[in-house]
Amino acid sequence: MEMEPNDGPDYYDYDETENSTMCDYSEWTPSYSVIPVLYMLIFILGLSGNGVVIFTVWRAQGKRRAADVYIGNLALADLTFVVTLPLWAVYTAMGYHWPFGVALCKISSYVVLLNMYASVFCLTCMSFDRYLAIVHSLSSTQLRTRGHMQASLAAIWTLSGLLAAPTLVFRTTKHDANINITSCAMDFSLVMTGKDQENLWIAGLSISSSALGFLLPFLAMMVCYGFIGCTVTRHFNTLRKEDQRKRRLLKIITTLVVVFAACWTPFHVVKSADALSYLELFPATCAFLRFLLLAHPYATCLAYVNSCLNPFLYAFFDLRFRSQCLCLLNLKKSLHASPVSSLSSQKTEAQSLATKV
Repeated sequence: MEMEPNDGPDYYDYDETENSTMCDYSEWTPSYSVIPVLYMLIFILGLSGNGVVIFTVWRAQGKRRAADVYIGNLALADLTFVVTLPLWAVYTAMGYHWPFGVALCKISSYVVLLNMYASVFCLTCMSFDRYLAIVHSLSSTQLRTRGHMQASLAAIWTLSGLLAAPTLVFRTTKHDANINITSCAMDFSLVMTGKDQENLWIAGLSISSSALGFLLPFLAMMVCYGFIGCTVTRHFNTLRKEDQRKRRLLKIITTLVVVFAACWTPFHVVKSADALSYLELFPATCAFLRFLLLAHPYATCLAYVNSCLNPFLYAFFDLRFRSQCLCLLNLKKSLHASPVSSLSSQKTEAQSLATKV
């Protein structure tokens, strides 16, 4: 079973013993009603929240921190992804029947992976930027320039696009005439000549995407935070305003990383276990495969929740971001309800509030 994002009819044939048996996955059907509701909730919250983040970062051009630019790109990746969720909600509600054609099947699947890679790479760059700013604060000035940041963003999106590209090649629609369902699934007929080769392609792509899109970046972030923790413990004076600002920003980025890991870890664990079963390193019994199929839709949904959580984390932990949002709201209200003199006073108040944080 290829599990990305969600595939599969209710029944799969597997060899549990020497005789071929039919594994019954009819208990999986509750996800047909629960998952679409959750997807639409994530869509509404993610669309509005990430839209506010992008608008706020865009408007605060003169006062952007390096982290703000990465946060804006993280929100852009999340926003692009949540736009596709209504399609996946319909797909799940219809019993994993895809009525939208091959092009949207490829593009929507591609955007899911693009978001995963871009999100984790943005978080890795944010963590590395904090590492340079705190551990090598004096010697890293030349590395933390606007040009280097723009180059890193270009690298993030280029690498993410390339790593997600196999989805554009292999993802397609498959029609099953027996149950009259068209699925949006991976098809390796272009490259494979036998069942063993197909299993290798499925397992290889699955394990490599989890390694490159989660495990290795997460290990890099942990190394950065290990060095940062040592430096903070030894050198930071909590009475200095500059140190307080660094601590606040570090707290925000650390929270984003922890929440990302909590949301995506179950998905990658289930996905890797499925890949290992293709390589016969895990037992391909009905009980084990049934567990994977039952767990996968909910692990996927938890991973997708991350795309709507980030704006609320910024608003809760980042005083500066919260003040900028409030300033924008006040300015918008003044355009409709206040004369020009009132608008000028609102701008002065907004600027003073932003500089205090």
